[in-house]
Amino acid sequence: MYSILKAEELTTNIFLMVVKAPRVANACLPGQFVIVRTAEDSERIPLTICDYDRKEGTVTIVFQIVGAGTKFMADLKAGDAFHDFVGPLGVPSELITGPIEETKKKRILFVAGGVGTAPVYPQVKWLKEHGVNADVIVGSKTKDLLILEKEMEAVAGNLYVTTDDGSYGRSGMVTTVISDLVAEGKQYDVCVAIGPMIMMKFVCKLTKELNIPTVVSLNPIMVDGTGMCGACRVTVGDKVKFACVDGPEFDGHLVNFDEAMKRQTLYKTKEGRDFLAAKEGATHHGGCGNC
Repeated sequence: MYSILKAEELTTNIFLMVVKAPRVANACLPGQFVIVRTAEDSERIPLTICDYDRKEGTVTIVFQIVGAGTKFMADLKAGDAFHDFVGPLGVPSELITGPIEETKKKRILFVAGGVGTAPVYPQVKWLKEHGVNADVIVGSKTKDLLILEKEMEAVAGNLYVTTDDGSYGRSGMVTTVISDLVAEGKQYDVCVAIGPMIMMKFVCKLTKELNIPTVVSLNPIMVDGTGMCGACRVTVGDKVKFACVDGPEFDGHLVNFDEAMKRQTLYKTKEGRDFLAAKEGATHHGGCGNC
């Protein structure tokens, strides 16, 4: 069992938990994720690692209520525990694993939308600790839904907050801020965008026009975290990839976002899953392709 040391509601329907998981904390890197279960027979829920403390053996997760599983999670308190806390899963961020001296030469922009702020934070924090300052745009529908602003402000080179309704910070979408910064003379060698699929799609559309290489962290439906279930299948540059083992980060300019979003919807019903299995054939699953 994995004890919950801290549980708090950051804002409406968005929660933060600090979990005692020494083996995960000792091995994880920014960009990776965990899969949790509240009980032996409960739903597997993939969650990006928001923070970790190797000395204390803790991992911080942030999640939003989107269904029955996360609703049950939200009711857990400090002193309760997860039955499973599996990880780290996925491939760490390229900015973290690449040569640090090369990373220091890059002008980096992070774009976070909604709960996507949580997986952006550990990357920006890690870079700050290694002498790399990155600009960060955090977008939210309203001021009330903004999370981790103070934490992000402490590690970002420059932080730009924007709300769709103009209730706080700049007014408008994150793409508007990107355009404004470039118009003001800002230049970037790489952009990392994490948030809702539709947000990442339009960020990539803009950065392609601006000739800014862009990395996205995909969050499709995941079940087993090994690539065998086929749930997180995505097309990247006309090649079949599985977000849980090949990602979650991919070249955003190569991702087929329209297909990914349509597949997300289809996978939610048995009829849709059967349709995808028939359509995709051997490539429906990862691993051997025939399981």
